[in-house]
Amino acid sequence: MRREIGQLLIGSLPGTTITPEIRSLAKEFSLGGVILFSRNIEAPEQVAELSRDVQELASELPIWVSVDQEGGRVARLKEPFTRWPPMATLGRAGSVELAARFGAALAAELRAVGITLDYAPVLDIHTNPKNPVIGDRALAEDADSVARLGAAIIRGLQENGVAACGKHFPGHGDTSVDSHLALPLVEHPPDRIRRVECVPFREAIRTGVAFIMTAHVLVPSIDEDKPATLSRRIVRGMLREELAFPGVILSDDLEMKAIAAAYRVPDAAVDAIGAGCDALLICSGEPEVQAAALEALVHAVEQDQIPYTQLESSLARLRRAKERFLAAPVATGRPQQLGHVLGCDAHRRIVDEMSRFA
Repeated sequence: MRREIGQLLIGSLPGTTITPEIRSLAKEFSLGGVILFSRNIEAPEQVAELSRDVQELASELPIWVSVDQEGGRVARLKEPFTRWPPMATLGRAGSVELAARFGAALAAELRAVGITLDYAPVLDIHTNPKNPVIGDRALAEDADSVARLGAAIIRGLQENGVAACGKHFPGHGDTSVDSHLALPLVEHPPDRIRRVECVPFREAIRTGVAFIMTAHVLVPSIDEDKPATLSRRIVRGMLREELAFPGVILSDDLEMKAIAAAYRVPDAAVDAIGAGCDALLICSGEPEVQAAALEALVHAVEQDQIPYTQLESSLARLRRAKERFLAAPVATGRPQQLGHVLGCDAHRRIVDEMSRFA
């Protein structure tokens, strides 16, 4: 079970190379994936090499190499990667075909350096102009536009070998607090959330999105006590059962203040999996924090706080996602090949089309 439990973690690295502590963690727990941040990235060639090194940590199953590469202000990969405009430009363009081409081009650049999972698209609806964290990351201000364009981006990514992750369920668009800093409040009744916020997620599910990420928001009309990520009513009740999502439910980073201000990371890890999440993001890069979360999960299963049958179901969903996207080894590009993909003329033309609507 200790080996299996590691599949539930998408962890993080402290720097641009794999440390002995991370190697030890992967050896003991069979790490499910890693997420890259700016601190892990120096140049395309280095990212490609790091991706290859990460795969060498794998035992039975390959490892996700993941990133937040949305476009606009959330872009970990800088030039010479294509510098994509904010997603709001796609909303103003209103073109499903352009959104799909964007997704395909983004996937080509990610695959070239060994990245196989992108935390995109944002499926939040920009209904609150005072929202400090979503803003122009959202595709549009209405549910139908976000649904249509989000589905197109998902198709563009996934048909070109990169798993997509729609976020942040059940909706972070109508909030006035940044969940990196505090716990936002969503004050809508359940029928409004089903009628508006859930629309893009339903369409993403119909499109076959591989992952959906939870939001660290409090929705008192559904659960007065638990943030969405830790709420069984929201994760299992709404997303898994009501919306019938068959893919991987992933927590947002458990070290964000919206969660970490009130929960220790190991406790949050147990609560998130108990609520119905299949996998966890832990993003500070501290191996001891990641190890403590995995130890807490082992103990929770041993004590039947998390039923073993639930763990088996999560592991099966995680395995299916890897079989879908990681069945063949990812061939990262060599320096001369990367130059033909990253920031290429075809991708710049897509940027030009999007930028007309800036």
